Amino acid sequence: MTGRTSMPATRRGLMLATAGTLLATPHLARGQAALTPVKFCLDWAFQGPQAPFLLAAENGYFRDEGLAVTIDRGFGSVDTPVKVATGAYDFGIADLSPVIRLRLTTPGSDLIAPVILMQGNPSAVMTLKRSGIAAPKDLEGRKLAAPESDAARQLFPSFAKATGLDASKITWMTVTPQLREPMLIRGEADAITGFEVSGKFSLRALNVAESDIVSLRYIDFGVPLLSTALLVRRPYAEANAKVVTGMIRAINRGHTAAWKDPDAAIAALVKRDSTAPRGVEKERMMANFGFIRTPEALSGGLGNMPEARVQAAIETIREAMNLPAELKASELYTPQYLPPAADLALPA
Repeated sequence: MTGRTSMPATRRGLMLATAGTLLATPHLARGQAALTPVKFCLDWAFQGPQAPFLLAAENGYFRDEGLAVTIDRGFGSVDTPVKVATGAYDFGIADLSPVIRLRLTTPGSDLIAPVILMQGNPSAVMTLKRSGIAAPKDLEGRKLAAPESDAARQLFPSFAKATGLDASKITWMTVTPQLREPMLIRGEADAITGFEVSGKFSLRALNVAESDIVSLRYIDFGVPLLSTALLVRRPYAEANAKVVTGMIRAINRGHTAAWKDPDAAIAALVKRDSTAPRGVEKERMMANFGFIRTPEALSGGLGNMPEARVQAAIETIREAMNLPAELKASELYTPQYLPPAADLALPA
């Protein structure tokens, strides 16, 4: 009788281990296949205000929603909406005002904002005390520097109208984001425009004392503007409603985690940009939270936005830029994609 030869223990163990791996692999593959790829463009460089989005990715919040999200830096709130509108990205983050302008000037545009993250607007004109600029009218006859895609530059007509300054007496210098603050410091520009949380802290990072910085914030002069919103094309949202809701939920979790542990958010930021100054970026992020954690958001949750406020922002852009087209708030702001209120609550 011929007996079976015993299999060496090591070989048998290897085969069992391999079999176990093969059995497990289909499950892993299914789990990986279930992740929906998403391309996500931010509004600006990797700085403090962008850290909560990076922390959401670092902590796996997007993955928890079944999403494999690729996050890229942005080049301004005029540039990002165009990239989303053309399908280069599935989602984007940008100031809402350039989006309103795009919708009013581009027939057939289908960009929507399912959530507005910042109810306060940080757009500002920034200068140094030595310039002698202390009020909006002082800007007449001066040189202002900003990227063409800078949201605050695009919104300057609204600021000019609200303050009575003659915008035709302004000389604009189009510069790259990297040159904006250095040109102000060197005296090549009299003032710059931008988000206060970007420009002000960039100046400080270049050793400008905070006491030497003059900031003319648009909201302080009665310009009723909103700010950062999540952008997506309507057809994409209608076909991927769960993805949109998942993005919003993960983004809010990222901001909540960043508020509770700012150092973790900055650590996630430094992973993407090792040159980021931790101290400055942490301060910049916390300052940005002031525009997110408004009394309305703290009481009603992230994205709790009355349509009337959105409509007021639309009308401000229309009037300041003399745009004849009309746009209803409901055509832009689409809160039906928001997750349950419990998922939008902001911690005290």
